[in-house]
Amino acid sequence: MSSKEFVKLEDAMLLEKEAELRKQLFDLRIQSASDKIKDVSQVGKIRRDIARVETVLRQRQLAAGKAQA
Repeated sequence: MSSKEFVKLEDAMLLEKEAELRKQLFDLRIQSASDKIKDVSQVGKIRRDIARVETVLRQRQLAAGKAQA
């Protein structure tokens, strides 16, 4: 997914998506350890998606902090 797609999601959905991505990453790492992984580039793609989700959540957290101040 792109960053723009993550921005459109609500916080609860972002947290669900992050949990889902972390599970996928775990599964890929298990497959990698057992040499059954087909597309090695998927690991990097999922890591970047997790980083995008965390970035959007952090931006919202900082924006909420500025609104309170």
